[in-house]
Amino acid sequence: MYECRECYEDTDISAGKIKQFCKTCNTQVHLHPKRQSHKFNPLSLPKDLPDWDWRHGCVPSQKMELFAVLCIETSHYVAFVKYGRDDSAWLFFDSMADRDGGQNGFNIPQVTPCPEVGEYLKMSLEELHSLDSRKIQGCARRLLCDAYMCMYQSPTMSLYK
Repeated sequence: MYECRECYEDTDISAGKIKQFCKTCNTQVHLHPKRQSHKFNPLSLPKDLPDWDWRHGCVPSQKMELFAVLCIETSHYVAFVKYGRDDSAWLFFDSMADRDGGQNGFNIPQVTPCPEVGEYLKMSLEELHSLDSRKIQGCARRLLCDAYMCMYQSPTMSLYK
C-alpha cells in the first residue's frame, strides 16, 4: 500500500480525500504526466494484518470521534469538551472567564454549555468554508476560528463508556 499527499488535492481523483493505493493502482495513477513528479510513500502496515487484505486494498480503517478541542487566542486558552453521546453535548471551559481582586487577584474559571457547537461540527467542509465567521453563533466562533489542538478517541477502544 502507498499513500500520496500530492494526490490529495487532485480534482481528477476526488479532491480532499486521503489517497491510498495498492502497488498496481499506485503505478497506474502515477503514470499520468501530471502526477509523475509526485513523491508517494509506502505505508507501514501492522504485521498481524493478513496479507490478502492489504494486497487487495482492504486496509481496515478506524473512525475516531472528536471529544475535546483546545483553543488559544493571545495567551488565553479555553477548551471545548464533549460530555455525552448527543451531538449537542458540548461544554465550554474558560479558566480566565472572570477575575477577582484586580492586578494581585485571581482568575475565576467558568464552565458553560454550548450546544450550538454540535451543529457546526456536523457541517460539511463546503458548508463551513462558505460561512461568514462574524455570523457564527455563541462560543462556536471561538472553536472554529481559534482551534489549536483537537483530541480524538476510539469509541471501540474506550475503557470508560
